Amino acid sequence: MHNTVLITGVAGLLGSRLADWIIENQPEVNVIGIDDLSGGYTENINPKVVFYNSNIIGDTIQDIFIEHQIDYVFHFAAYAAEGLSPFIRGYNYDNNLKVTALIVNECIKHQVKRLVFTSTLAVYGHGNGGIFEETQTPKPIDPYGVAKYGCEMDIQIAGEQHGLDWCIIRPHNVYGIKQNIWDKYRNVLGIWMYQHLNGESMTIFGDGKQTRAFSFIDDSLKPLWNAAITPEASKEIINLGGIEETSILEANRILCKVIGEDVNVVHLEGRHEVKHSIPTYKKSIDILGFKHNTSMYQGLTKMWNWAKEQPMRDRFVWSKYELEKGIYSFWKNDKSNNTNLPKSGVSGYLS
Repeated sequence: MHNTVLITGVAGLLGSRLADWIIENQPEVNVIGIDDLSGGYTENINPKVVFYNSNIIGDTIQDIFIEHQIDYVFHFAAYAAEGLSPFIRGYNYDNNLKVTALIVNECIKHQVKRLVFTSTLAVYGHGNGGIFEETQTPKPIDPYGVAKYGCEMDIQIAGEQHGLDWCIIRPHNVYGIKQNIWDKYRNVLGIWMYQHLNGESMTIFGDGKQTRAFSFIDDSLKPLWNAAITPEASKEIINLGGIEETSILEANRILCKVIGEDVNVVHLEGRHEVKHSIPTYKKSIDILGFKHNTSMYQGLTKMWNWAKEQPMRDRFVWSKYELEKGIYSFWKNDKSNNTNLPKSGVSGYLS
């Protein structure tokens, strides 16, 4: 039996790599993808994907559901610049809450078998002493986390009222081949690679003692597929990703070792962010079959070798923020040829 999946944000890291995995491991599955290329690239998209270059906000998403009998939806599209979200509130909510609402509508109307939604650890806020477990009541500290939590609640309401089957995944600090290393505002490992490739100093916000659990993308691909097809994943919220606690300083040290060259590192002012962000992972192992196979050194080696071969693409910089008050000095003086806001984002950003 042939199933058809829709991946939103198919040109981003998560969307493009999941499409690759499905095509390589589930050849009977048809993959449809949508992305407006606001943060992803056509070169990332597997040629076997039926690709729509479009915003979700518009008629295209309705046409896709009408033309293709969609069985499963992986909704990865988001604008996930977490630290920037307090300064672009309106854009943040439009491109997370509103876009997700449109996807939920179509999933209900066309009776998809399951919607898999990627949320974020940002919904937890400071959590329980930096340890995040799925049973905790979310308390986000930034508009991005608020938007994602709102999406989660809307999806659960759709499940209760309209019978929508869903699985909410909370990934964290994902990195790997096909990541947008040209994004100035997020993905610290990609930012460091871009900086070094362009002769700039690597930057660390604050003292660098913040801790995270970094996740190599390839370890999460089969578990993401299982989130759609495994009966036990129905209506579950699951943390997914790395299990090792690593400080920003240690992550930088590992990358510098991978690069194998002299690297200059500078510390900038601290940001409004969670100090320690370490999720539990038992549910991902028990339900999705997650395995932490790739050490950070191994994953960064693969990503760095890929990054060195990439073209010097233009780097998007916001030329105007919605809110200037309180903007950090390292973003305040950004200049760019961009005169408009980025398009209504459906690229596969990931937090």
